Amino acid sequence: MRGPGDFAAFPAGAILVSRTTNPAWTPLFHLASAVITESGGPLSHGAVTARELGIPAVMSVPKCLSLLEPGSRVRVDGLKGLVMPV
Repeated sequence: MRGPGDFAAFPAGAILVSRTTNPAWTPLFHLASAVITESGGPLSHGAVTARELGIPAVMSVPKCLSLLEPGSRVRVDGLKGLVMPV
């Protein structure tokens, strides 16, 4: 997801991949199975919201938007901070 213009195309159960998130992105978290962002840390909007909803999240993954193509299959381990190809 590159911005709010992409929100309508986000499928339920997909992994939310973005540069960053803010409160406007919160509805997508309710659909997402996990979150990966290029920026942010443990107190960022993405991390806090994912934690509140009980979904795994990994923040500060450089170039995740360019490395992960739509439809890519990855495993997100929020406890270890890992994103691994499946």
